[in-house]
Formats: sequence, C-alpha cells, structure tokens
Amino acid sequence: MKVHVVQHVPFEGLGSIERWLADRRAEVSHTRFYASPVLPEIAGIDLVIVLGGPMGVDDEGSCPWLAAEKRFVGDCIDRGLAVLGICLGAQIIAAVLGARVYANPVREIGWWPLHLLPAAADSPLFRDFPAEVEVFHWHGDTFELPPGADHIARSAACAHQAFVYRERVVGLQFHLETTGDSARQLISRCGGEIVPGPCIQSAAAMTADPWRFARINGLMYGLLDNIASGIGARTESDLPVR
Repeated sequence: MKVHVVQHVPFEGLGSIERWLADRRAEVSHTRFYASPVLPEIAGIDLVIVLGGPMGVDDEGSCPWLAAEKRFVGDCIDRGLAVLGICLGAQIIAAVLGARVYANPVREIGWWPLHLLPAAADSPLFRDFPAEVEVFHWHGDTFELPPGADHIARSAACAHQAFVYRERVVGLQFHLETTGDSARQLISRCGGEIVPGPCIQSAAAMTADPWRFARINGLMYGLLDNIASGIGARTESDLPVR
C-alpha cells in the first residue's frame, strides 16, 4: 500500500498513525508544506492522509500552496483514491466537495464527547465505533456537510464532526491520532489559544490521563484498517462523480 501524507506544520504530524503505517509496511511519501510545497503525481497512490494545521482553507494569501493542495485533493477524490482528512484536512475536503467552511460558534480544545449518528452504523468504516466516545479536539473552524456525504458524528458544540463520502473519503474534525507527545507539542506551539471558554480545557487537564490517548489511538487504527480494507476493491466503474 502506497500512502502519501500531506503535512502543513511541523507540530501537527502523524502521531499514532506513524506506527500504523510501519506495522502495515506501507510505502510512505510526504509533502511537508512548511519545508517544500511539492505535491506528487497521483498515479500509484492508494491512500492520502491530509493532516491539520492552524491556517484556514481560504488563507491562500499567506499560504499560497493551499490552492494547489485543494486541486490535488480534488483530483485524488475524482480518481477514486482513499482520502483521510483530519481537522484542517477535513475542512479542505469539505471545501473541495463544495461545502462552506466557517468559524464554529466556539472553539473546542481538549477532551469532549463525540456522538455518532445513525449513518455511522450503516458505514463499513464506522460501524464498530461506540455510539458515544470522548475524543481530542483542537479547532476553531468547522464545515457544512458536503453534498452527497454521510453525516457520521457531532458534538454538543459542533454539528459536523465527521463525514464519509462514497465510503472512501473521510473527514474528521477531531483528532484520533493525537498522542501525549503530540498534544504537548500543540500546547507548546498554540498554547495562546487556551483561554477561558465553554469548551476549552487547561493544558494540565488535556495531558493528565495517558489512557485517553491509547483509547483514541485504538479507534484510529480501526478506522485506518477499515479504510485500507476497501482500497483493493476499487474499480474504474466505481469512481465517484462530483
């Protein structure tokens, strides 16, 4: 399996996904926009993982590579590749599919419950997820549900937390990949966002329980396994049409 990882900033990396890729002996390539804005040819790629970042989907003035990234993601979807977008990555997928991306009424930072919706039980990607689970969040923006996508999850503060498009494209507003180390990196680099708010926890509360990270990392592995299991079944006649 050939996987391409799109990373926007050095402090929002793969987290626990790195171990999953190593365990599956995946062939992994990278675009690291903070170092070099070079995107690969799509041919031969099976899975694209688009990670998070503090910029917004429309910040092309300060991040001019965003335009090329959105074209790349759109081309990957049109070719029928599996695509997983996390936080900013999910917002980019949503924008590419024609949905509005906008500021959420409140920031969600820390551990908050996620509620799965009926479509999750019908999805081969999410049907093994618990109906409610506490996950790690760090976002201020959100998105409308893209046309043709299944609404998978919400939280009390954010209506659209996860969606699936054509059972190959997954957008997660929250972070299942976060480890204790990667949470501490976020806190170190973006700690100015930890201010009093209804859905903002302290740095100490976010990192106090290592088992929280182990639980969400297990969910991340399961989701990736489900995504990977469908890659070989892709056919030309099954390509999505936007």
